[in-house]
Amino acid sequence: MIHFKEAMAGIRKEAPLVQCITNFVTVNDCANIILAAGGSPSMAHDIREVEEAVEGVQALVCNMGAIEDTEAMVLAGKRANQLGKPVVLDPVAAGGTQLRRDAAARLLHEVHFSVIRGNASEIRSLAGGQAAGSGVDVSVSDVITEDNLMENIELVRQFAQRIKTVIAVSGKMDVISDGTRTVVIHNGCPMMSRITGSGCMLTSLIGAFCGALPGDPFTAAVTATAAMGVCGEIAEQQRLQKGTGNATFRTDLIDAVFNLTEEQLVEGIRYEIYEG
Repeated sequence: MIHFKEAMAGIRKEAPLVQCITNFVTVNDCANIILAAGGSPSMAHDIREVEEAVEGVQALVCNMGAIEDTEAMVLAGKRANQLGKPVVLDPVAAGGTQLRRDAAARLLHEVHFSVIRGNASEIRSLAGGQAAGSGVDVSVSDVITEDNLMENIELVRQFAQRIKTVIAVSGKMDVISDGTRTVVIHNGCPMMSRITGSGCMLTSLIGAFCGALPGDPFTAAVTATAAMGVCGEIAEQQRLQKGTGNATFRTDLIDAVFNLTEEQLVEGIRYEIYEG
């Protein structure tokens, strides 16, 4: 059983401070989604302060969209590991270039991540498989569907077991596994792919939940992913009612996270659990 209500209550009670080393395209949205959930963001990323900054936070998020800050991510990640604080990785376009392949390999070698959240192409690349990718977007050939779901569950489960990390793949269907338990979530809407940074926001939201639930990254990742999907559906309903576009949708999405109740989350989730 996944305790969604307790996780939602926890993040608002604990108000975790989350340090994000993230890219300039989405930094504002990442900060706002953490605030909406009940946490507090720190966007400290300068290599001269990241180790000190991480000492005062409850979780660290490393986003490879800020590829120029790889060294800062390594330093902050190592310090967070020493302090026993959760670290979350977003491997943006991890297989896209040699620079990113090398950075991803280094991060996985030098830092232990509580959760790694990416699209199917990014996770497949990290796991050592062939992944096409399309810039920062998932390749059509890598998209998780009903036809290839079990194959992808097995890939994610084995990868999670191998590196002892919770793996969260987001997309039309979200797959989250700790190597033993795997959850498939069916929430969300196509409009989420029409705004910049929905994936980065989700990773930051996972970081906030990890900060509130430092001993249970699986529940943190599942709850954050479910909340994002449910809120995407709420925001899309509002967009259609108002006849607005993707810019308003982004604002409505953040508002939906801010206003999300424990009851709305539990009633709105559509998911299955796979054991073993």
